[in-house]
Amino acid sequence: MRHEAIINRQVAKVAQRQVAVIGGGIVGTAITEALLRQGHKVTIIEPGAFGGEQAASYGNGAFISPASIIPMSMPGLWRQVPSYLLNQNGPLTIRWPFLPRLLPWLVRFLLAGWSKARVTKTVQALSDLLSQSPARHADLAARAGVETLIHEEGLLYLYVDRHAYKADGLAWRLRADCGVKTREVEGEELRAMVPGLAARYTLGILLTEGRHCLNPGGYVAAIAQHCLANGATTHESCAKRVLTSGDTIVGVETDEGIVACDAVVVAAGIHSAPFAKQFGDHIPLEAERGYHVEFSDIPLDLKVPVMPQDLKVAIVRTAGGLRVAGQVEFASAKAAPNWKRADLLGEKLHSCFPGLVENTKKPSPHRWQGNRPSTPDGLPVIGRSRNNKNVIYAFGHGHIGLNAAPMTAELVADLIADRPPPIDTTPFSPKRFS
Repeated sequence: MRHEAIINRQVAKVAQRQVAVIGGGIVGTAITEALLRQGHKVTIIEPGAFGGEQAASYGNGAFISPASIIPMSMPGLWRQVPSYLLNQNGPLTIRWPFLPRLLPWLVRFLLAGWSKARVTKTVQALSDLLSQSPARHADLAARAGVETLIHEEGLLYLYVDRHAYKADGLAWRLRADCGVKTREVEGEELRAMVPGLAARYTLGILLTEGRHCLNPGGYVAAIAQHCLANGATTHESCAKRVLTSGDTIVGVETDEGIVACDAVVVAAGIHSAPFAKQFGDHIPLEAERGYHVEFSDIPLDLKVPVMPQDLKVAIVRTAGGLRVAGQVEFASAKAAPNWKRADLLGEKLHSCFPGLVENTKKPSPHRWQGNRPSTPDGLPVIGRSRNNKNVIYAFGHGHIGLNAAPMTAELVADLIADRPPPIDTTPFSPKRFS
């Protein structure tokens, strides 16, 4: 037994890597936590405070849902492109000045959802990534000592009537085929579950296994602090490029010095593509710009987060107040926020809960805009660089960064350890864009 223990320690020592994780959002911190449990030395490179407003992780809709497997690009979406260009108040808009640059990405985006067969493959891949996300987050939060940040009340999709529900039939059939559990809520039960709901809503689809995060930014910060307490180091700086000696990774150059490492994980969200390009991987990544407003003093007892399907927003009670998140705006990550998009969210809240109109006039809500890193096919990039096995990508999650973080972390940890993954990772390979 003593001999076996010595061998195990020697194997662990040989297997230990010094890893730099570029990006300290929910994906980067979850990866760091997984690598630490595996025995590696990890440095997180993040230019701002963990969980801060600079990251898309801060401002998401807080949903943790195995049903978030339906891509934005669906059959027939191309018919709506003119309205996206003309209607700047719609749930998805394209800023005219940026259209020429966006056009190649948008064409690939529309083609990805051109047929039911293509969408079905995407849904199956996303289901592998998200099917266990609520349970995985519960475990991750427990390890970080913040179990109370993950709530188990379910998630509710709202419809005005059954006709509207049937219009989304393909999406719900695909979810059912992937094992997503739901039940219908109507009448008095719906009114009791969602006090103050507008009378036009007559049907709710409850995701019984859905959960939500009470404080997305605080959750990221708590995971980061847990990592630091367990041996991780942090480098508050902006990563510029990966340093190599031949095929060997030697470090990451930042604006505050060099971080030594022998492996790199690129989890920098919208800022990830230049690092991939350095190694010959040209990833079509665009900013799917989202907004939220958060009212700190609204007396609405909303235990179950809702997503009204006619409004295309998430309404959820967080530690900061009542958050309304949504909107998809294609422009540029560097473009100034269009705060009219955020103000629209407040109007949608009034539409869903008419009795709140007077309550939401004062005080002014907290407004936020962030850049979701999105690929045209709706799938994240998780895998090795094709030109350097010690450079691993974990970005491009779009709407599902919070949802997919724990499973993405497991896949990256398996890559670092040269273990076979628990799911088929081919759909997420960076090589698909070759």
